[in-house]
Amino acid sequence: MAVNSKYRRILPEIRGLVDFSSNDYLGLARSDIFSGSPDGAHGSTGSRLLTGNSEEAMHTEAYLADHWSQEGVLIFPSGYMANLGLLSAVPGRHDTILYDSLSHACIKDGVRLSLANGFSFRHNDLNHLESRLKNASGQAYVVVESVYSMDGDQAPLKEIQLLCQQFEARLIIDEAHATGLAGIHGGGISEADNIEFFARVNTFGKAVGLHGASVSGSAWLKDFLVNNSRPFIYTTAPPPHLFVQIRKAFDFLKSHPELAVRLYNNISYFHQKSGAILNERVMPGPHAVQAVLIPGEEPVRNAAATVQAAGYDVRPILPPTVQEGTERLRICLHSYNTKEQMDGLLTILKTLL
Repeated sequence: MAVNSKYRRILPEIRGLVDFSSNDYLGLARSDIFSGSPDGAHGSTGSRLLTGNSEEAMHTEAYLADHWSQEGVLIFPSGYMANLGLLSAVPGRHDTILYDSLSHACIKDGVRLSLANGFSFRHNDLNHLESRLKNASGQAYVVVESVYSMDGDQAPLKEIQLLCQQFEARLIIDEAHATGLAGIHGGGISEADNIEFFARVNTFGKAVGLHGASVSGSAWLKDFLVNNSRPFIYTTAPPPHLFVQIRKAFDFLKSHPELAVRLYNNISYFHQKSGAILNERVMPGPHAVQAVLIPGEEPVRNAAATVQAAGYDVRPILPPTVQEGTERLRICLHSYNTKEQMDGLLTILKTLL
């Protein structure tokens, strides 16, 4: 069967370009801080409940629990699986999950796999969330991202926390794009703003420079997931050296806070320059993800090709990832991008727009 070209995705083969596309916000994925495998082990040999558990896994989960002052932390092989495993397992048949309409696909898929009733609320719309909470049945769960991956904007976590407290709802926060960047210990915006939550997902594939993710919360939550989360139970565990590297990364981030400072200085510089050049086309999020709106599949593809030809790795974002009419170039800023690189990128964009 032919693939509809409108939604066809092709694996990229782009090399040697200035990076404005990856999630390696602080450059750790290309650094030399990771090396070696404990006991020469390169694989875990099985699921955590069979042969795949290790001292390194338990040590790292205890390390993160202490690091973030949480009762329990459970590590999954990816952020996708963490959200899938959490949302499909915990909410019950008569419960309600309310999730932001711009939530990542893994959150929406987790809701679909759950036995609970699932409803979206308009993006960052507190009034709509409140109306949903008033009509929720059973235990209500509210799921948001601290930083949204396509618009780069931030959830009003303090106000959402107050609504959850008012309606006795359980707050779940995905910190994918703030892990390692916000909070004294890299826990994300919820740590920086002292937000109370039922569960928090922290991913290690972005600013932390690795892969995998964790779910933090109560000791009960960790035990429940170990026994009921199918994506955790039936998946081969990450290799022991990944757990070692996770601890290394957070130790490194703790001793190098200047990396995040450099990133946010770059964000500020990009905002200052892009506002004058791109006007209403740019969606100036306060975090690493920046979006330049170029509606239409062909125009945004052509724009990306032109930018890449000039030496800058920027990718087009198309439906169904975003709604038709909101196609955009997604620009990821990093601590290692220079002012000259940002100026060069903006100069190319100015000629296009």
